[in-house]
Amino acid sequence: QVQLVESGGGLVQAGGSLRLSCAASGRTFSSFTTAWFRQAPGKEREFVAAISRGGSTRYADSVKGRFTIFKDNTENTAYLQMNNLKPEDTAVYYCAADDFFDRAMRAPGYWGQGTQVTVSS
Repeated sequence: QVQLVESGGGLVQAGGSLRLSCAASGRTFSSFTTAWFRQAPGKEREFVAAISRGGSTRYADSVKGRFTIFKDNTENTAYLQMNNLKPEDTAVYYCAADDFFDRAMRAPGYWGQGTQVTVSS
């Protein structure tokens, strides 16, 4: 069983930066893939980024070049560094995890509770 807790959300102006954190307990990050999803009001939840056990990363086209996913296995924490934020990035951001890389990007088995990110224009 894996428990995920996000933090770091908040209100930022367009062009600004935020770093989200995802702390895991129950298992170590080195044993599964971690992903970030987001859900804007009135929209479906969408994939944002993922990082595999070995450190391979994938990004949604909408965030490539602006967002970076990374992890610190010693701290058992994953991060999402978000730069050059846009109003359309406003959403609840969820940390997720799964044993399989492909499934982590589609339907991960573990979810955090989410953290709100609001980008003002």
